[in-house]
Amino acid sequence: MNYTVPKIIELPKIQDPRGNLTFLQHPDHLPFDIKRVFWIYDVPGGEKRGGHAYKTQHEVIISLSGSFDVVVTLPDATTQRFTLNRSYFALYIPPMHWRHIENFSTNSVSLHLCTGAFDENDYMRILTDYLK
Repeated sequence: MNYTVPKIIELPKIQDPRGNLTFLQHPDHLPFDIKRVFWIYDVPGGEKRGGHAYKTQHEVIISLSGSFDVVVTLPDATTQRFTLNRSYFALYIPPMHWRHIENFSTNSVSLHLCTGAFDENDYMRILTDYLK
């Protein structure tokens, strides 16, 4: 699998009449060991989250509940929109790809898995600087 561009990863879905189960594990579904996990929830209507690029960290985003769009700006300033609305699809984003999240549905929860601990120095927070 090519891990230099953002892409949707389909995760295993085990169907059962009692409820479905999805899992992920390294290296079968993730190209990295998980060092940090966070989730975003209770986003007011019309708000956006993100708006940055990581210099070195890789990230996977999963919609655990509801739906939202992840808009990725590539280094050449083109954009890709990924709608996440199923918990068995994950979006992989490599380093140096700008992203923001928008169009959160009511009660949506986004789960984020990263390769490193929080480090403010790893963030690029000004889009025009990122595009240079």
